[in-house]
Amino acid sequence: MELRLPLCSVRSWRPTDAERLATIANDRSIWIMVRDRFPHPYTIADAEAFIARVSTEAPERSFAITIDDVVAGGIAVMPGADIHRVSAEVGYWLGAEARGKGVATEAVRAFVEWIWAHTDLQHLTAGVFTYNPASARVLEKAGFSMAYLARQSAIKDGQLCDEWVYTRNRGTEDEKTREREK
Repeated sequence: MELRLPLCSVRSWRPTDAERLATIANDRSIWIMVRDRFPHPYTIADAEAFIARVSTEAPERSFAITIDDVVAGGIAVMPGADIHRVSAEVGYWLGAEARGKGVATEAVRAFVEWIWAHTDLQHLTAGVFTYNPASARVLEKAGFSMAYLARQSAIKDGQLCDEWVYTRNRGTEDEKTREREK
């Protein structure tokens, strides 16, 4: 998969991405914002193992965000199961060099459209620690709405954390556009 966008691309991970992935992902400012399954420190062995694992996923769910074909971050969709099989969680991160330039917003918007076009998913969620308002703004710009505040719903770095939970449903952006045009 590859989505070519004005600021970045979203594409499948490649084995040759491992060195760059290890370099930019070995950053505590990323780790503090993501799930604990994202290692810290982040080694070349972690990068190689991650790329090997996600390369075998069918359907593919984890992708690289690149700028000029150089890894700048990652984005993924994690489908639900059983009665939640029409729902999924979206997660993303960017290395420090790529932040604040509109890359995350562009990647999330395009990725959501790709999800709608290539899956039967109807409902997306994304959780954001309340100490990460920049990520919350990315989701809002990508058509997500804050559904609720989950107090002390997670633990990160030994501390209980609050999360904003954002959602977006299939067709939501079209409805918002029609409302604005009235």
